[in-house]
Amino acid sequence: MRRLFPVTDQTATQEPAGGEWSLAALADAYAYPEAEPGPGGPRVWLRANMVSTLDGAAQHDGRSQPISHATDMRVFGTLRALADVVLVGAETVRREGYRPARARAEFAALREAAGQGPAPAIAVVSASLELDYTLPLFTSPLVPTLVLTGAAAAPDRVAAAEKAGARVVTAGDGMGVDPARAVRALADLGYTRLLTEGGPRLLGQLVAAEVLDELCLTVSPTLTAGDAQRIAGGPSVAVPHRFELASLLEEDGFLFTRYRRL
Repeated sequence: MRRLFPVTDQTATQEPAGGEWSLAALADAYAYPEAEPGPGGPRVWLRANMVSTLDGAAQHDGRSQPISHATDMRVFGTLRALADVVLVGAETVRREGYRPARARAEFAALREAAGQGPAPAIAVVSASLELDYTLPLFTSPLVPTLVLTGAAAAPDRVAAAEKAGARVVTAGDGMGVDPARAVRALADLGYTRLLTEGGPRLLGQLVAAEVLDELCLTVSPTLTAGDAQRIAGGPSVAVPHRFELASLLEEDGFLFTRYRRL
């Protein structure tokens, strides 16, 4: 990664002489805020990591990989390595062929110092619980996969998820999941550094519920046209939510932005 344009008063990571950012430098640039306890307990921070083309497409042919970049994947891996848990929608799990997070030696010391396990847990948001429990996400995770659902979820589907080794967490009174309750439920389990990778429907729900603290958005220098989804879907909010630019990195025309809620 070649450039970092600091736009806040925080200390900026200097550009490396070799032209590529180390994973340690990226981890420093994307560090979570200090988890200072508040009146309601430990501070919870939810960030999203998404990619979009210049014309607003979050996918091409139903997947995000075609509009991504090698450095985007380095940032992707770094953000996962910093998180306690990765929150993802069931449809994204199906489309992207989600696998469990893996332990990475490069981040082992950093995670240990932060009191984290070897890898983040994956938390799947699903109202129906219609998931393929033969996938590695459920059969061979380093950390047991969580499934967030509503209290009215079908008992047989809950039993199937638990039989597969998933930990089912109730985060809603009906069939669906309440975003604010999901964040609280994860915090109650000790997960305070939260990362969501979408998809667009889940991100839209988190935005509408006003629980998103930070957006890490990669802007891909590509145009796709068509009718691909934006990074966030669902009903619009009554008043647009204002975020401020915290940092901006660039490589090969790709912009790696970080915005924080005002």
